[in-house]
Formats: sequence, C-alpha cells, structure tokens
Amino acid sequence: MKNTLSMAACAALVLAIAAPAFAGPIESACLRSDRKAANRSLCGCIQQVADMTLRGTDQRRAAAFFKDPDKAQQVKMSKRNNDDAFWDRYQSFGEQAEAFCAS
Repeated sequence: MKNTLSMAACAALVLAIAAPAFAGPIESACLRSDRKAANRSLCGCIQQVADMTLRGTDQRRAAAFFKDPDKAQQVKMSKRNNDDAFWDRYQSFGEQAEAFCAS
C-alpha cells in the first residue's frame, strides 16, 4: 500500500514538473516575440485561453501572427469564407485572453 502511494506521488510530481516544458504554439510564439510584456506567466495564460477556444490548426495559424503581424491583416481583409470563420474565432480568442489574462 505504501509503495503504491509513493509511486502515485512520484508520478504526480513528474507530471507537475514536466507539464510546463510542453509549451503550445501560442505560448512559444509569445515567448519568442520581441514584445516587452511577454513573460512565461502571461504567455502561458494566453496559451490556456487558446487551448479552451481554438483548435490546434487555428493555434498554429495564430502563432504565425506574432512573427509576422501582416499575416493577421491579410486574413482580416480576406474575402474567403474560411478566413472569415477563422477571424471570428481568433477575435473571440483575443477578447477572452484579454479578459482572462489582464493583470
């Protein structure tokens, strides 16, 4: 019984330590950006909101905006239906991230 509890405690500790090492695409792009406010706490919060609101493909697409903001403008101005749908999801994500992660 003691051995099982010890193993469970060790497994929980390993998961707690390893989890932060796996940054999502939004968090990684945020941390690599040259924005002064970018830090692990804020970028991690934004990633949490992304995980709740955006699909993986949307997250990867949005992450590209950190490196090249002109891509965001191109998508916003696009007349394609899939770009419009993505932009609606992206805007919703942005609003929720701002509300959830504001200091």
